[in-house]
Amino acid sequence: MPKVFQNFDVYPQYLKSMHARLRTKDYRLIWQECMDDRFLALHMLHPILNGVNGNFALGQDEPSQRSWAKDFGMNPKVSLDQILLAQIEESGADVFYNLDPLRFGNDFLKKMPSNIKISIAWRAAPSGRSDFGGYDRVVCNFETILQSYRDRGWDAALFYPAFDPVMSNYRKLDRSIDVIFAGTYSQYHQKRAMIVDALATLQGDSVVNIHLQLSRMASIANTPLGVIPPLRSYRLPKAVSNSAQPPIFGRDLYSAFGNSKIVINGAIDMAGPDRGNMRCWEALGCGALMLADVGNYPAYMEDGKNMITYSNVDDMVKKIVWFLNNEAERREIAQSGTIMLAQHYSKERQWNDFVSLL
Repeated sequence: MPKVFQNFDVYPQYLKSMHARLRTKDYRLIWQECMDDRFLALHMLHPILNGVNGNFALGQDEPSQRSWAKDFGMNPKVSLDQILLAQIEESGADVFYNLDPLRFGNDFLKKMPSNIKISIAWRAAPSGRSDFGGYDRVVCNFETILQSYRDRGWDAALFYPAFDPVMSNYRKLDRSIDVIFAGTYSQYHQKRAMIVDALATLQGDSVVNIHLQLSRMASIANTPLGVIPPLRSYRLPKAVSNSAQPPIFGRDLYSAFGNSKIVINGAIDMAGPDRGNMRCWEALGCGALMLADVGNYPAYMEDGKNMITYSNVDDMVKKIVWFLNNEAERREIAQSGTIMLAQHYSKERQWNDFVSLL
């Protein structure tokens, strides 16, 4: 069995909240929290979750990385690149699987220790002029993006997140939240902004929870500085601003989705026709009905069978109302989604398919 070292890219907002909870720089406690809270679980490979033949790090997280470096006798002024390289060498891994190739790219690969025989990068977003050609393979679950990589001469292959069995513990039969949306709100989410605005208008008639992670520009725009003309377009509509709640991650998200009847999903504007963001796995895994925008979804995710799609905002609202009033149909489709995910996107299958990429 190959030994894997996995490096993760983590939302700065999640890292900030995690450090506030833990109040420690000890890498052991920080890594354990990441494991326990399940924030990384959908992308974390089976050997790493099981603690056998796998290691991981948060290469961008300075407190945990410098804590590790101190324990291993490294110069306190050493770079984060050097710390991650030392961790990879110390692990003795054969495979480097990097979910943060923008930060640790081709130049980083040139310094890779000799124990690494193959390097794989996950990148599931348009990457502009960024060059990942130094990686042996670039993977994601968006075929259009993969083709753009192939057009640049890179070896690209389909890969995917997987069902986290812990989600099963959060599924409630009787759910108190009618509709929930959780996601990022930024200048790249104009279509999503219309969705969130429509959901806010349903408040009162239904229990609607809106959890927003604001981008830096959106955060500034929703302060008194937002009256400045260049920032106005990033401001939250008043109805959304009055009802929006803080972002949720990890087990908090599992708990909220497991207590929700309908999870709304909407791709970002730059996604093109492909769909398959993390919310697909989280919504279906937690047993909610996923109501998502029309597009090309991953294999086995079928409109009308284990999920429902909407074509525009008005269609979304109509389907929300219909499924809230038709419990049997909603439960049947939601249950089909959880069965499908466990069957076709298990951790064991994810690992076997990863090995086939090597």
